[in-house]
Parts: sequence; structure tokens; C-alpha cells
Amino acid sequence: MRYPQGGGLTPERQVSRERIRMEAAERFAAGASNGEVAKDLRVSVRSVQRWYRTWQDTGPEGLRSVGPVSTPKPSNALFMVLEVELAKGAVAHGWPDQTWTLARIKTLIGRRFHKSLSLSGISQMLRRHGWSHQVPARRAVERDDAAVAS
Repeated sequence: MRYPQGGGLTPERQVSRERIRMEAAERFAAGASNGEVAKDLRVSVRSVQRWYRTWQDTGPEGLRSVGPVSTPKPSNALFMVLEVELAKGAVAHGWPDQTWTLARIKTLIGRRFHKSLSLSGISQMLRRHGWSHQVPARRAVERDDAAVAS
């Protein structure tokens, strides 16, 4: 199964999927067939077969969610440090202008945290925290270039 937004389920969706698996476990205990369970719960027969094997081996506890697959990189604590660095501006980190690009942020993360993230991963992380790496395509007509230069 493929998920939008770069993988994984949201915590709410994980709870929903676990609820479906627990309902399937109750139906297995009642003697329902895999086909009936799949039809009633509106899931694939293959998923029900996989759940049934797990239920036979480990019981209903084996069908519980084990939590998120991984934590966001960098963690929220490290992102707060990154946010401070981004607020200093690109010039403070050695670039000729104040424009933050994904490549520059990737370089900053590598220098500061000794981690390597993909450009799409950085973009997702920024969006998750309310940042945008996009630069406006047009300038405002009322822009005062003299005030911006000083």
C-alpha cells in the first residue's frame, strides 16, 4: 500500500487501522472466514490472510500497532536549532545573498548537524514546520528598492 505525503500513516489513521485489525481478530475468534472478514471490513483478502497468520501465531496482541516507523529527521529539538540558524540568514552562513534554497539548507544541515537529508525530505520537513523554500516570482509594484538595499 502506498501512502501520500511521503509515506507512513498519520497517528489518527494508525489508530483507525489498528481498530480494524482488532475487529478482524474478534471475527477470527468467532470463526468467520477470511473472505467474510475482508468483505465486512472493506479490506483486501491478502491483508486479512496476513492478519490471520499473525493472529494464529501471537494472538490479538500481535495485531496492535507498534507506533511510527521512524521519527522525523532532524528531531523537533534539532529543528528548533535549525530554525535559529535559518533566521540568521544565508549571508551569515557565507552565501552571497539572503535567499535560502533547498541545496543551501541541505549544506547547512550537513555542516551543523552532520546529517544528510534528501532535498525532498528537507522540503517536507520545512512544510511540516510551516516554512516554505519558495521565492516569490514577482516583486510588488510598491516595493521600495532603496529601503530594501539599506
